[in-house]
Amino acid sequence: MTVEKFELDFAGKQLKIETGRFALQTSASVTAQMGGTVVMATAIISDEARDVDFFPLMVDYEERYYAGGKIKGPRFSKREGKPSSEATLTGRLIDRGIRPLFPEKIRNEVQVICLPLSIDYENKPDVVALTAACAALHISEIPFDGPVAGVRVGMINGQFIINPTVDELEYTDLQLLVTGDGTRITMVECDANELKDEEMKEAFKVAMDALAPVTKFFDEIRSKIGKDKLKKEDLIWKCEREAEDMKVIEDLKTAALPHLDKYLYNTPKGSKGERKDVLKKLEEILIKEFTPKLVTEERNEEDTKTYLEELLHEFFYEFIEEQVTIGILDRDQRVDGRKLDEIRTLTADVGLLPRTHGSGLFNRGETQILSVVTLGAPFDEESVETMETDGSKKFFHHYNFLPYCVGEVRPIRGAGRREIGHGALAEKALLPVLPPEEDFPYTIRVVSEVLGSNGSSSMGSTCGTTLALMDAGVPIKKPVAGIAMGLASNGQRWKVLTDLQDLEDGKGGMDFKFTSTRDGITSIQMDTKTRGLTKEIIHATFPQMRKAINELLDVITATIPEPRKELSPYAPRIIYFMIDPDKIRDVIGPGGKVIRAITDELDLKIDIEDDGLVLITTTDAEKGAEAERIIRNIVRVVEVGEIFEEAEVVKIMSFGAFVNLTPSTDGMLHVSQIDWMRVEKVTDRLKLGDKVRVKVIKIEEGKVDVSMKALIPKPEGYREPPRRPRFTPRRGGARVGGDRRGGDRRDRGRRR
Repeated sequence: MTVEKFELDFAGKQLKIETGRFALQTSASVTAQMGGTVVMATAIISDEARDVDFFPLMVDYEERYYAGGKIKGPRFSKREGKPSSEATLTGRLIDRGIRPLFPEKIRNEVQVICLPLSIDYENKPDVVALTAACAALHISEIPFDGPVAGVRVGMINGQFIINPTVDELEYTDLQLLVTGDGTRITMVECDANELKDEEMKEAFKVAMDALAPVTKFFDEIRSKIGKDKLKKEDLIWKCEREAEDMKVIEDLKTAALPHLDKYLYNTPKGSKGERKDVLKKLEEILIKEFTPKLVTEERNEEDTKTYLEELLHEFFYEFIEEQVTIGILDRDQRVDGRKLDEIRTLTADVGLLPRTHGSGLFNRGETQILSVVTLGAPFDEESVETMETDGSKKFFHHYNFLPYCVGEVRPIRGAGRREIGHGALAEKALLPVLPPEEDFPYTIRVVSEVLGSNGSSSMGSTCGTTLALMDAGVPIKKPVAGIAMGLASNGQRWKVLTDLQDLEDGKGGMDFKFTSTRDGITSIQMDTKTRGLTKEIIHATFPQMRKAINELLDVITATIPEPRKELSPYAPRIIYFMIDPDKIRDVIGPGGKVIRAITDELDLKIDIEDDGLVLITTTDAEKGAEAERIIRNIVRVVEVGEIFEEAEVVKIMSFGAFVNLTPSTDGMLHVSQIDWMRVEKVTDRLKLGDKVRVKVIKIEEGKVDVSMKALIPKPEGYREPPRRPRFTPRRGGARVGGDRRGGDRRDRGRRR
């Protein structure tokens, strides 16, 4: 196959698309390149089908450390293992952007794999992978309603930037990652630093404008090298019923319509379980009504009931979702009687668990979230090793969705892509309001347990996390709340819904999630079951979202107006202070001997940063204070005039004694500085281990002289003793101060 190359100026950067070189047994394989970042995307459709009741799409983003010129992993295994959370999230956002554009009734398996081949640490590979995946699907024979592409929008000092570099992302107040074609958007993933609603709407416009030339570029590539799309007869579709069965289905739908007011909209509690029960009763009524009509010689009554149950299983739930959409579009009628911009009943509570460091319980309708905070030492941080970066996280949020929360029985398999994605969303929602590390050096872990779910448990987790952090005394700048906005649409008409729930998330819907303080948006995530959202739909969502966010924040602040002033008595205490970085080695000691002795004796933890920040973590305030005193003494710089109350005598010499001032400094106490009165022998006054009070009187070339007598009042009438001559005079008239052997050095030769 001939290698084909295409280039486009994408907002000042060269986007290069190449096909025909790699992975030639696929439906399509392309490499997308921006700068030195290259990602290969492959797309394949299977010849056979899976026996499932959904479209079997698999999207994977596979990290390869060689792409960045790195060898990572533990000592005995250097192979890439389980995908990192970042890789999982990247695969998930690609999936969410392309899934709505496939025919949902196809049962052939489709797999898209994105493989980074080269990373320049300037251009992020996720947006390149998204672009490559969209290009591969568009030129392949796989049915796909493209073209779409991906773009990231940043904002620095109020200026929008298309596909900012890694360095620029360090300073941006916005990361808006979007999939779309310029007129519609199928996926949104956004981090923001409290952006105003108008700024965010403008960012969406910038993103959509940037996507238009890329999708046109993809159309041009397809016109030159694209394969013919598979026709319906070439694919395996969801099994269609015979004409006779389809007629029965239509008759069942017609018979169900008069009952909907009673069995769908007349549920006073508005609960998902209640709706399931009443809809089950409606199914039973239909079976009872139609069984006598459909009994034949070949099919007895029991077989007829089984036949009707099979038909209802295939279409009934989808039919109900369609009727819910019609009720909203035609009558502004929701199944629980709410207005389109109304939130379900809200309640909140804090401090429910006696021994945890902080807890919050948030209820919105049937969605119930228990969030729990654990505060840890700085070295409890989570190490993060990915293909792109090595680092650590001081704040992380974990989300658990166990089967009981939806009234189901199923095996527990651990965190999947959904759990990782929802946990990450609530995590980034709170990041902009966390205190700086220098003000609150704790490692913070939040776990959100979904106790009940009926609509946007991820946004409930954001609210629960805010409550728990405030209950734990974490000084967050502002509370954050989250809401999921929905959509009812039929291709021509649409209406936006506040606080999405079960039956409202059907065909023609969206799950548009916002987290925000009162002052601005902190994160957004959007999935849709339409061909995409237009600017009009996006703009109409904002005012309803803002009203809901403020209502949620009212409930949160009514429950706990501000973070608690004191930490839980069971939370560790961290004492932190700065030392001279050059003194770090003195605190650590040879082979860690000094710091290990402190931690073992006082049963606490000590962490020292490269810049000299010392952090002592303990649950005993007295032991923490003692550790601080010891370390401050180790790094203490002794100065002339300082007084040491208990300097220990550590060595005695004939001319004086050495006393310990700090763990790293001794002072010399000359015999003449012990007392104002003459001391003949040092041992007359001092012995090893004595604690004496001394004053520093001289520091020269690192040597420290101390005095005891400088701290003793001079005796009344005291006279300095006569100064002894340096040398003793000899008989024969040798001069004082002359040579030890008598006479002046100049006379030595003559005397010889």
